[in-house]
Amino acid sequence: MTFESLEIIRPILQALTQEGYTTPTPIQSEAIPLILAGNDILGCAQTGTGKTAAFAIPIIQMLHANPSFTKPRKIRSLIVTPTRELAIQIDESFKTYGKHTGIISTA
Repeated sequence: MTFESLEIIRPILQALTQEGYTTPTPIQSEAIPLILAGNDILGCAQTGTGKTAAFAIPIIQMLHANPSFTKPRKIRSLIVTPTRELAIQIDESFKTYGKHTGIISTA
């Protein structure tokens, strides 16, 4: 399986390639299509298996596909984390995966 087979848009694929991502992990392979189809999911996987990418990639893709939110500083997605450190890590991932989409994020 490839990220292309998950129907990820070109700007995100470009960022993933630049980061050296070649093959989705099991949590990504299962979660991304479900999220893109509009389903809620509850996933569990070990540390380092790509859980953040599993939810960040489809969120970025869905936000990129809906440009109707053009007002500056309008919140379109909220990720709640138990620690500031995790919030910063997730924000860095959003910036990395979305760097070619124009989507901005902050922690």
